[in-house]
Amino acid sequence: MEMDPESYPMESNVFEFSDKSVRRSFIRKVYGILTVQLIITFGIVSIFIFIESIQQTLYENTALFWIPFGLSIVFMIILACVPGLTRKTPWNFIFLLLFTICLGATIGCICATYDTTDIWIAFGTTVAIVLALTLFAFQTKIDFTILSGMLLSLVMMLIFFGIFALIIGSRTLTIFYYCLGAFIFSIYIVFDTQIIIGGKHKLAISPEEYIFAALNLYLDVINIFLYLLAIIGLARG
Repeated sequence: MEMDPESYPMESNVFEFSDKSVRRSFIRKVYGILTVQLIITFGIVSIFIFIESIQQTLYENTALFWIPFGLSIVFMIILACVPGLTRKTPWNFIFLLLFTICLGATIGCICATYDTTDIWIAFGTTVAIVLALTLFAFQTKIDFTILSGMLLSLVMMLIFFGIFALIIGSRTLTIFYYCLGAFIFSIYIVFDTQIIIGGKHKLAISPEEYIFAALNLYLDVINIFLYLLAIIGLARG
């Protein structure tokens, strides 16, 4: 899952956002929301991977996966497509919380099918990659915000390549697909971080869109984790 970069509520470096105090407050708010989302997700996933009775129930009833997955799609579409919802408190927080819970349950269902060791390896690798890329995005002079069109093209390519890999059924091709997905969403981490930072970058997201910004970073992190988990699971058999 990922938002279309072309649909982001972007703006040029307007005076309001160029003010350092406004930008710093915005950044703290975004990463604060993101931290809460990840804590909630990790808590839900822990329930699924450590309680065996829940795992057994999942094997017997696959609807427990499809229901939260479908709801997470619905809530994401609402947050992305309903004008102004992400700026209306408390509805923006309510829908974001519902989305996070549903997606957390979906990820929990997925993780329940993997070995615990694989999950911890994927988790640690994701943390390392996200931290490294975030620091890179803050420090680099390269402007990744000019790549919005290219990122959309890469995501479309990833979708069609995934369909092709599914039809062929090659294990090597599938691993390559997961590696490509992890790479693309690693670029998204840098892109989404820089539109939050603003400053000298070509594009900056409006400081009022802290929910939207946190949502995109959250999706980046989750996608990287799931792709890495799939890679590790296939590599370890």
